[in-house]
Amino acid sequence: MRERDTRTAEAGFHVGQLIHHKLFGYRGVVIDVDSHFLGTEEWYRDVARSRPPKDRPWYHVLVDGAEQQTYVAERNLEPDEEGGPVDHPEVAMHFKAMGADGYVPHHKHN
Repeated sequence: MRERDTRTAEAGFHVGQLIHHKLFGYRGVVIDVDSHFLGTEEWYRDVARSRPPKDRPWYHVLVDGAEQQTYVAERNLEPDEEGGPVDHPEVAMHFKAMGADGYVPHHKHN
């Protein structure tokens, strides 16, 4: 199991933010942020064909209108201008409501 990196201060997007993928045209919502690429070399070689930088933030995104989750480099994302809810079966697992700036995450209790 890979360890999540919680250093997100330099990230351009935040958990709950609605995004648009510049290359593939889908919209979605950010559910987690890695300060740098934390995937495998094999995945990077086979999937990240545009070779985005590994030393910049990467995002876990629920894709609108699908059941998939993607792992996306920051340079391939932009804020979603459409707004509105994301249709994905896992939205309620990560968020409690939709607010003015996107989705509001569930607060974790210790």
